[in-house]
Amino acid sequence: MSVLGSHHRLKRDALGLPQIVASTLANIAPAMSFFFGFGLIVSGAGVAAPLTILVAMVVVLFLTNTLAEFSKYRPSTGSFVTFIGMAFGPVAGAAASIFVVFGYVVAASSVVVISGGWAHDTLKLFLGLNIPWQLLSLLETGLVGILVSRGVALSTTWAAVFFYFELALLLIGAITMLVVNAGHLSLAPFEWSHLSGGLKGIGLGFPIAIYLFIGWENSATLAEETRDARRNIPRALIIGTLSIGILYMFLAYATEIAFHNNATAIGKADIPFVDAFKASAASFLIIAYLAGVTSIFSSLLGLTNSQARILFSSGREGLLPRFFGKIHPQHRTPFVAMWSYVLVALGIVIFFGWNIKPVDLFGETGSLGTIPVILTYLVTNIALPVYMLRHHRNEFNPVKHALIPIVGTVLMLFPLWGLIQPGQPYPYNIYPWAALGVLILSIIYGLSLAKRDPDLVQKIGSYVADEEY
Repeated sequence: MSVLGSHHRLKRDALGLPQIVASTLANIAPAMSFFFGFGLIVSGAGVAAPLTILVAMVVVLFLTNTLAEFSKYRPSTGSFVTFIGMAFGPVAGAAASIFVVFGYVVAASSVVVISGGWAHDTLKLFLGLNIPWQLLSLLETGLVGILVSRGVALSTTWAAVFFYFELALLLIGAITMLVVNAGHLSLAPFEWSHLSGGLKGIGLGFPIAIYLFIGWENSATLAEETRDARRNIPRALIIGTLSIGILYMFLAYATEIAFHNNATAIGKADIPFVDAFKASAASFLIIAYLAGVTSIFSSLLGLTNSQARILFSSGREGLLPRFFGKIHPQHRTPFVAMWSYVLVALGIVIFFGWNIKPVDLFGETGSLGTIPVILTYLVTNIALPVYMLRHHRNEFNPVKHALIPIVGTVLMLFPLWGLIQPGQPYPYNIYPWAALGVLILSIIYGLSLAKRDPDLVQKIGSYVADEEY
């Protein structure tokens, strides 16, 4: 029996590789992400927009290497917070716990708002029901909270069911578009000559392409509940990234063929995939809308399961108030952290969502929340070589533990710049300053906590996924 005690631990060996891969893909929400992101990528890259997605996938694989290596040595529910804290010390770990949770919960509110907005549009279009989207967001969020608090296996299973239903609908839609438009099949979407502006065209759509992959890191936070975590977490990270990248490129290809490779028309479309499917098979349009509904709901399940566990881990280790670290005695879930997470995300939506369209609030909260998340990616990349040299110097590999993280860090500066560059319209122009303010407050919090608790450094990363207890 470990001195930590089993009552401080989540349910062990509850998940296998298929479950954590499905949870990761559900968190990414391919339908939702692709529906609202692809048109913007085409506006920058032109017909060869799938090449931008390919480049984004490669860059995310650089980041995947970092989390995979960390998870081999220190699989932890704390994920980024644990890895940063063990590399740079308690101040950095405590600051990261505030900063990344802020980013995640704001980004989660974008999913909460679009859950109600998309459900409202679907019910109104097909059933003639006009239910306020705020009420639908409340209902969906409450259902998610109930499912995730009752057990990781239960909620992950439902996330997987909704995701695979979403996947089937997306593939049916894409294949239908290709069959209907078979006379326009070509390789133009994958030819460099059709890329607007060359590398500049890739760069213009690159921040959005990276945003399509947000959630790829989901499985790392499920380490404590995963069988053979040191092996399965790295595998899930790589499988999830490759799978979603290939899916996006296929959906992009089908959408462009349906538009007859007309980049201008795609850029003007509200939701290119939906518009393309409507033009190809209007009688079956509900397929696209149901894909969106299931995508958003499975994403809420996946992100709450994973991201709330960072809040839980930080509470359990004393980086944040300890009540966040409470575990349900029956279901072995971090129920306090989970409910806190979904209720704060819902509160953001309710507070700001009265005089704004759901899709607009979706874009605004998604943009603000992504800034801290990408910054956390960058710091974690830098943390890998530091961690390896401090704790596993004899196993240090210059390529895996230094070169790849450094290249990944440099490449991730491009989407970050896309989010913080000057000259953006209101309110996007104030988001970099808001993120900077939260970062400063997070550092101040970290300094104060480290001073108040000198032994904090011993607690960061103290809960390892496969530790005996």
